[in-house]
Amino acid sequence: MAETGFASFNTTVDKTNRILRQIEEAYGWPKELRNMSYAALRAVLHQLRDRLTVEEIAQLGAQLPMLVRGIYYEGWDPSRVPVKMDRDEFLARVRHEFPYTVEGGTEPLVRTVLRALSPHVSEGEWEDIKSTVPRDLAALLP
Repeated sequence: MAETGFASFNTTVDKTNRILRQIEEAYGWPKELRNMSYAALRAVLHQLRDRLTVEEIAQLGAQLPMLVRGIYYEGWDPSRVPVKMDRDEFLARVRHEFPYTVEGGTEPLVRTVLRALSPHVSEGEWEDIKSTVPRDLAALLP
C-alpha cells in the first residue's frame, strides 16, 4: 500500500489499486501496464457519467472511492449531460477514448471494469442507473 501519511488517502489509493489490479488480472496484464487499466477505468467511467442525469452522476460519484471519484469527475461539464446514446454508441465512445486493443473487444472490457467497480456501488444504485439508460445499455451493467 502507498503510504501518504493520511489514512483516508492511503485507503483510497489502496481501493483504487485493487480496482486496477482486478482489471489487469482479468486480461493478464502485468502491473507495468497500469496505464492500460487506468485508461480502461477512465474511459468507462466517463462514458457512463456522460450518459446519466446530473442527479444520477452525483449519486454514483458519492459511492466511488475518493481517487476513483476524481477520475470520474475529471473534465465533466454538467451542462452537456445526459448524452443520449444506446449500447453501440456507448461502446464506440469507450473504444474512442481507450487507445488500446484488447482481446474480445470493447464489451467485455466494459463488463470487466464495471465488475471491478461493483463492490463500491450498491445494488440499488446500479438499479437506479439501469432504469435511466436504454435497455440494451442497461444489460452491460452489473
